[in-house]
Amino acid sequence: MTSSDWGDWLPRAVSEADPDTVALWYLGCNGFAIKGRDGTVLWIDPYVGTGDPPRTIRMVPIPFDPEDVDSADAVLATHEHVDHVHGPSQAPILANTGAEFVAPDDSLSVAREDERWTEKWDVADEQFLEVAEGDELRIGEFTVHVVEVHDTDATHPVGYVIDHPDGTMFHAGDSKPSSTFESLADEYDIDLGILAFGSVGTVPDKETGEPVRTKWYSDENEIVSAASALELDRLVPTHWDMWKGLTADPTALHDHAQSFEYPSRLSIVEIGDRIDL
Repeated sequence: MTSSDWGDWLPRAVSEADPDTVALWYLGCNGFAIKGRDGTVLWIDPYVGTGDPPRTIRMVPIPFDPEDVDSADAVLATHEHVDHVHGPSQAPILANTGAEFVAPDDSLSVAREDERWTEKWDVADEQFLEVAEGDELRIGEFTVHVVEVHDTDATHPVGYVIDHPDGTMFHAGDSKPSSTFESLADEYDIDLGILAFGSVGTVPDKETGEPVRTKWYSDENEIVSAASALELDRLVPTHWDMWKGLTADPTALHDHAQSFEYPSRLSIVEIGDRIDL
């Protein structure tokens, strides 16, 4: 594990914040810390690893050390990939705070079997909570709905619609446009949607090392299509900053979105930024 480039200011910012509604801090990649006005804190897909150079190379700072996190009620994972389920990034948060690790089955298999969190960190098996599409759970002031998404690169991805008295958020993981999104728009009035965005690039093959054309995230047209189907008031693109060769320019989305009714607003955040509902 590489030490934080920024010391402990980001975990302290989350811990000490007293938002009027709900505050979100972008952690880079697809990670967020979310804190409600009553003090409930959720971490979604926090990742402070450096990737697997030379195949995947981290392009943004490591903004915090998970050992410095002292405020967490739950850590949520959207799917089993290493930048979404990663013991060195997430298990210390569970050990420090007693938070639950909320995740679908294949993500929990990584934590329990592949990385053996309960053996390597002070994490109890009772902290693992398996969820699946259609589940609803209450975490402090938040109601979390587990929903179906579309990510063919993952074995069992899910998304999270997070309801709060002051607004509704949707974290889609690495989903591309999904046939379920229009029905989600019918069921939920989503104020802020978090969708992965990136370019098509070449990434070395795991076995041969040869460059392979790779598309892991939605392109400009796909992310706006997804945001439109979800009828998002506010789109927050993520993941565009993370991997060498797959980075993208989120400001280009202004041109792609301007003729559509949704998203009503595009919010571009950089690692460490705070936004509020």
